[in-house]
Amino acid sequence: MKNILNPFIVKGYLSKEYFCDRENELITLHRNVQNGANTTLISPRKMGKSGLILRFFEDFSVDGRAPIYVDIYSSRSLSDFIKLMTEAILIKFPEKSTIGKRFMKMLRGLRPLISFDPFTGAPQIQIGFQSSQEAVYTLQGLFTFLDEQNIQIIIAIDEFQQIGTYPEKNVEAILRTYIQPLKNIQFIFCGSDKSMMTEMFTHAKRPFFGSTRLLYLDKIESSAYGAFIRSHFESNRKQIQDEALSAILMWTKSHTFYTQNLCNYIFSMKNNIVDISVVKQAMANILKENESFFFQYRQLLTPDQWNYMIAVAKEGQITQVTSQKFISKYNIKTPANSRRILKSLIEKELILENVSNEKSTYQIYDLFLSRWLESKY
Repeated sequence: MKNILNPFIVKGYLSKEYFCDRENELITLHRNVQNGANTTLISPRKMGKSGLILRFFEDFSVDGRAPIYVDIYSSRSLSDFIKLMTEAILIKFPEKSTIGKRFMKMLRGLRPLISFDPFTGAPQIQIGFQSSQEAVYTLQGLFTFLDEQNIQIIIAIDEFQQIGTYPEKNVEAILRTYIQPLKNIQFIFCGSDKSMMTEMFTHAKRPFFGSTRLLYLDKIESSAYGAFIRSHFESNRKQIQDEALSAILMWTKSHTFYTQNLCNYIFSMKNNIVDISVVKQAMANILKENESFFFQYRQLLTPDQWNYMIAVAKEGQITQVTSQKFISKYNIKTPANSRRILKSLIEKELILENVSNEKSTYQIYDLFLSRWLESKY
């Protein structure tokens, strides 16, 4: 593959050449598939879980094996889920392929309206169901059809926690019932809501309890990320100084999305020598470019919530949310007020809660927003 203009990819997936590390996670996914185990993959948004899946699929797509990726974040009902699943199957098995022809024959009984995105060419499906029971039968039909093709298939369902928000009852139980007997299909259930996903797969009263192996995706080790960044600068005849590299990883906390974005910006600046001054300029430019977007949050939040966001940003992360020191320092009034505001901001996905066996920590979900608040106030 030819070198692309900028090796620091900020959206989608290109190839393993532009993918950093995750060797242990890839080994785990391969081991699970080889041993017939489904996987639950959990990570905060923008940590790189979709990229990891597509990197794994690059290895998996050999010898007639078929990976299918479906993102259900936009889904609001079981019908939406079926629509997105059907579109993903058609992307993997186009209408003119052997399996695609068989799949289209099966779909005709549902009288779908099929169109194609004018920009991407991706299929778009509309299926009308007369009843919820008809939708359930259709879902069963999709899984049965794939299982009968006698090829190894792995289906990765991204943002799987969405099924917990559907208005239909017992969606988890329905999916578990139809997935359990499949012989030729394995699943990777991906999610960014740790509490919902953990509850779904580890609580004894939930249908998916004990049905998968859990894999938590954390930050890439700084040493591995640093080596990856340096190699891409050097392979493009750019020298990056140690101080500059350390500043990148510290400022982005080695978080995949933000590290990739900052490196992409620095690479685009055309400097053959990247020193600390270049990195600082890139940081300032990124925050300035996003400033109007960040100010919109202030209009959407109450003064107390906005003040709380500033407090968390300045602390970097917090643990003792009801401590007198924290409350007094940022004029949060009372411990009860702190808990109430924090709960609201977590629900709005503006603050990320990291739960471990030892303690819970809280930080601004959007790292660039956190850095802007930290520098602005």
